[in-house]
Amino acid sequence: MNMAPTQPATTIAAVPVGRGRKHKRRYSMALRAVRAAATKARIRDAVLALHAAHLFEFTLDDVARRAGVTVQTVLRIYGSKDALYLMMMDAAANRRRRESPAGDVPAAVAAVIEDYEAIGDQVIQYLADELRNPALAPKVELGRQAHRKWVETAFAPQLRARRGRARQDLLHALIVATDVYAWKLLRRDLKLERDDAERITVQMIAALV
Repeated sequence: MNMAPTQPATTIAAVPVGRGRKHKRRYSMALRAVRAAATKARIRDAVLALHAAHLFEFTLDDVARRAGVTVQTVLRIYGSKDALYLMMMDAAANRRRRESPAGDVPAAVAAVIEDYEAIGDQVIQYLADELRNPALAPKVELGRQAHRKWVETAFAPQLRARRGRARQDLLHALIVATDVYAWKLLRRDLKLERDDAERITVQMIAALV
């Protein structure tokens, strides 16, 4: 009697029902999150690029075209044009001013003028809009506090040489001399060249200290 050789039984691993679907769903959700983050970043980059090139003379349509999305997508992600405005303020506030050796007046002036050349016109607009939109006040105040701290660091030796009221007066005077409005008066109103604005600012500070 002929008997066919016995074939080993094939073992099939049990897969819990629904496990594959859950894995696919998690993957799909992760992929959507990555794409959403990339879209948000493109919109942010578009806003900041337009802001740098045109200050505030651009529309949501301009943002959408540059980012390669629709206006509805811009609003869905950021909520409103005011939210984009606040984002621009955050970008300006988070900008790092070039460091200078403490007490080096020309180096400090060069650093602050360099900063204002890049974002001074934007900051002036933020300050003007503070009264129109009270929601901007906290962010503007953060900028003021950051500038004060910079002055205290950049001119620390000069400030250490004063005590009490004299130190406070010098601090306030240095804040004014290096404020964005001083830069605006020299560069925009008086239409001086950048080198002349730096030279005059150095002279003002030298007279103070």
